[in-house]
Amino acid sequence: MRDALVGAAFQLFLERGYEETTVDDIVALAGVGRRSFFRYFPSKEDVVFPDHERCLADMTAFLSEEAGADDPVQRVCDAARLVLRMYAENPTFSVQRYRLTRKVPGLRAYELSVVWRYERALAEYLRGHSTGPRADTLRADVVAAAVVAAHNNALRSWLRSDGKGNAAEAVDHALGYVQNAFGSSPGEPVDERPEDVVVVVSRRGAPMWRVVQEIESAFGRD
Repeated sequence: MRDALVGAAFQLFLERGYEETTVDDIVALAGVGRRSFFRYFPSKEDVVFPDHERCLADMTAFLSEEAGADDPVQRVCDAARLVLRMYAENPTFSVQRYRLTRKVPGLRAYELSVVWRYERALAEYLRGHSTGPRADTLRADVVAAAVVAAHNNALRSWLRSDGKGNAAEAVDHALGYVQNAFGSSPGEPVDERPEDVVVVVSRRGAPMWRVVQEIESAFGRD
């Protein structure tokens, strides 16, 4: 029933749009009652991200295992790969969700809250495996943020390509930067290739949304 609700929701989101689709529309198409919907999803936003609670639980369980914890940075990098695996299990759905999230500001905010929970889980693990001074709390937060940023950069690049290419290889490459910078053992060698540099000039006092719009326009992204 959970999968049927997700399938019905996305069918309607694609046909009508997210804002135009109601919970009543979803349950009607799925052939169930409202109570059944809310048994699985607290809100309409949650049906867009049906797998993140399970993935977060899997990540927490993975981090709680003692085996392979000799290098905490390597451990959190491996934990981040569980998120990629979740996305790669159903590329079509993942790409559809990415496109939908880009269009709906409320879903972007929801997604950020989900990302923050992943980052907190990684940081808590790193703090628990720190043997240094209290300053290591800051290091744990920095490393966790770096892992999430590297993972998401590669993941979103893969999603923008409609799920083409080797996502795992791209994420491994990105996480190699983190491993080389913070890990106790070197990660995958990072191929330093020259990159284009984009310079955006904006007038002083321009609103932040305008600056972001100019940056996105310079990179050719919506």
